[in-house]
Amino acid sequence: MEKKVYNGTGRRKTSVAQVRIVVPGNGKRTINGKEMKDYLQREDLIKHALKPLEVAKADGKMDVICKAKGGGISGQA
Repeated sequence: MEKKVYNGTGRRKTSVAQVRIVVPGNGKRTINGKEMKDYLQREDLIKHALKPLEVAKADGKMDVICKAKGGGISGQA
């Protein structure tokens, strides 16, 4: 199957996130080159960031690569 790449940008207050989604994928999730759990560190922020994938029933089916800057960790999540 051919891999498809989707790009998007999200903004909240002073935080900006550029996201690349690769379908199909193996569930890899990185933020600024680190694993999501290592970058966000708090369970509530991790759950918040993964909620859209959970709702779409796509968790584990795609790779999500994010570059985030500005604001704080909670705004970036």
